[in-house]
Amino acid sequence: MYSLQETSVIRKNFWTSFGQYMKPINSASGERVNWVNYKTGIRHLYFRMDVNNSLASVAVELRHPDTDEQKQYFEQLLQFKKILEQITGEEWQWQLHYCDEDGNTFSRIVTTFDKVNIFNTNDWPSIISFFKPRIIALDEFWTVVKEGFT
Repeated sequence: MYSLQETSVIRKNFWTSFGQYMKPINSASGERVNWVNYKTGIRHLYFRMDVNNSLASVAVELRHPDTDEQKQYFEQLLQFKKILEQITGEEWQWQLHYCDEDGNTFSRIVTTFDKVNIFNTNDWPSIISFFKPRIIALDEFWTVVKEGFT
């Protein structure tokens, strides 16, 4: 069991390592991008990567506080589902009004990688190998569909 401070240090080290690994990679439009804190340019629409002691995930999250607006965004993205699947080469889970452990309701499109642990540094290469192609694919997807998303 790790203390809060140890947990924070391990997480910070992982994300710093991932950020350094991804730093030389430009976006699909050829620009420099902060892959760890990807900016979609649309309020309440986020690309998120997360990892804990059991799984890693990459997601498109719709966190609009109005669930009707959230649903509209979700339905707009659903129109681009085939493009997302073509670019990523895999099916993602589409979850309208997902409720997290803190009671927050949001919608997401997510893919996960089980049986990895951020606290095991031996898992870091596998986690990075999971994150890298998917966040790059999301960037490519967003470059293609962003103009059609309002």
